Amino acid sequence: MNYCLFASSAGSRKCLWWISIGLVIEIYCNHRIERFTTASAVELRGSECLVGLECFLNVVRALGMGSCLSGDRHKRTIPYSEIASTSRDDGVITRRNSKRKITRKGSSPSNDSSREMSLHRIPGRMFLNGTTDHASLFTRQGKKGINQDAMIVWENFGTKEDTIFCGVFDGHGPFGHMVAKKVRDSLPLKLNAQLELDATRKEGQNDARCQVSPPTLVNKGSGTSHCDPDHRGNIYVMLKESFLKAFKVMDKELKLHPYIDCYTSGTTSVALVKQGRDLIIGNVGDSRAVLGTRDKSNSLVAVQLTVDLKPNHPREAERIRLCKGRIFALQNEPEIFRVWLPNNDSPGLAMARAFGDFCLKDFGVIAVPDVSYRHLTEKDEFVVLATDGVWDVLSNEEVVAVVASSPRSSAARVLVDSATRAWRLKYPTAKVDDCAVVCLYLDSNESSATTAKEQVEAFPKLNVQTNLMSKEWKL
Repeated sequence: MNYCLFASSAGSRKCLWWISIGLVIEIYCNHRIERFTTASAVELRGSECLVGLECFLNVVRALGMGSCLSGDRHKRTIPYSEIASTSRDDGVITRRNSKRKITRKGSSPSNDSSREMSLHRIPGRMFLNGTTDHASLFTRQGKKGINQDAMIVWENFGTKEDTIFCGVFDGHGPFGHMVAKKVRDSLPLKLNAQLELDATRKEGQNDARCQVSPPTLVNKGSGTSHCDPDHRGNIYVMLKESFLKAFKVMDKELKLHPYIDCYTSGTTSVALVKQGRDLIIGNVGDSRAVLGTRDKSNSLVAVQLTVDLKPNHPREAERIRLCKGRIFALQNEPEIFRVWLPNNDSPGLAMARAFGDFCLKDFGVIAVPDVSYRHLTEKDEFVVLATDGVWDVLSNEEVVAVVASSPRSSAARVLVDSATRAWRLKYPTAKVDDCAVVCLYLDSNESSATTAKEQVEAFPKLNVQTNLMSKEWKL
């Protein structure tokens, strides 16, 4: 600050006295500022000193001593409002007349948006309607509002050429669409990291009976598996552990998420990883995976690979009741059993396992996946993953028949069209639910131009029947 003296002898002593006090205040302020090392602390503490100094100067001017200070011939005193004004809002510090912002890490969705854009640029990763070399996928919004279903197909998963990740996710609650999208983007990454970690830990522990280069999820490379059923069981145990850990980490991340409220929102998940002839599936909720395969008579049959984990399932109901949760159906929807809080008729969750929904996690709802494994054979043709918008109106047999009779490039869309028509016929007064479908074809002939419909016509009359989990282990 610049000070000046006037030549008038009558007021010089009084003016010098006030200036001395001003110098003392300025020295004190400078000393206080030097004690703080961070830029923000310096700015804020310096601002406090400037406020005190301005108050002193105003008193001087009010007493008629303003002529002791130069305001015309030298630089003017910079007001506090221009030099150090700050505003704080939700962890963001902004300076006026400045575009610079200091954002607290994790307090804004910008980090997730950048990560999402990076994921969208990965070759072989598809989450929109379309088709890939091995799969067809399609989703359509129902009549209940925003589409809360999500889906993904990720070829060359984990940089392995013979590995594919597929999944469908059915969100529910106020922020269900955000939860489903978050799980779609994050779960594959967590699962791949866990598979790699577990494979590294158990490297070299493969059974001696398994000949070289089996194309399993724990082994890179290609080749033919000569493992016996016991060894495949050992593979399943290790893969199941990876799925359990990845799902646990995913649910924990949702609980700690800074801007997605998962207290009364969540999502189902049926996730599949195929490498070579090994198929591993993790499921929470009531989305479903169904296999289209040939039986001994060469008839196409439907094999349900997952269990619909609803509250009235005996195993699920026992756990929920032990945790003090309640299970009952409302009078206007007697076929839909829901989980309720012990002392409150809310929120009424129509599934026993889900990501999110933390208001019910202490009362029996869990995010632990039901894990199954299947060793694929040449008779296995395709797997259909779909949300309950499909399964509520179409049977396993009908779904397999529709997919088998549709061109590969449009099988998922044709199935969603069939489900939409079925909704209008079976429930004309109800709102059509969101639908998401992934059709994964299992044969290795990628260049084949023959459609599934042509293949069906060449086989005996379609005779689809439902079998549950043949030749696989259950959790």
